[in-house]
Amino acid sequence: MGLDVGTKTIGIALSDEAGITAQPVTTLKRSSIKKDLEELLRLAGDRQVRGFVVGMPVNMDGTEGPRSKSVQKFVELLKEKTGLPVYTWDERFSTIAVTRVLIEGDLSRKRRKEVVDKMAAAYILQGFLDSRAANS
Repeated sequence: MGLDVGTKTIGIALSDEAGITAQPVTTLKRSSIKKDLEELLRLAGDRQVRGFVVGMPVNMDGTEGPRSKSVQKFVELLKEKTGLPVYTWDERFSTIAVTRVLIEGDLSRKRRKEVVDKMAAAYILQGFLDSRAANS
């Protein structure tokens, strides 16, 4: 399961059984860390998820800022609650890349806002899957 963890939403994507392609699934509106994790656990259980890939927001120079620390805390709680592997993936360009594709696809600003987070999660997950395939 790929996650794009933001302050207001969490974009969610899943891979196919073979771990080759990532598909956007949904966007979870954030409420509290406890409720967010409960909903992710429910979705993960329903979909028989075997691990998570969480987009890590890093600065353009590769350093970690305040947002990275918040996501890292989320990653630690996710590991603790699920017992499943949790990987982080550099998400520096995910939202920008997805937004460009959506604009080229002529989606309205409203529609882009509705899908950008789950598309970014798919972009993050696909990058991770591609990297694993290239290294195996």
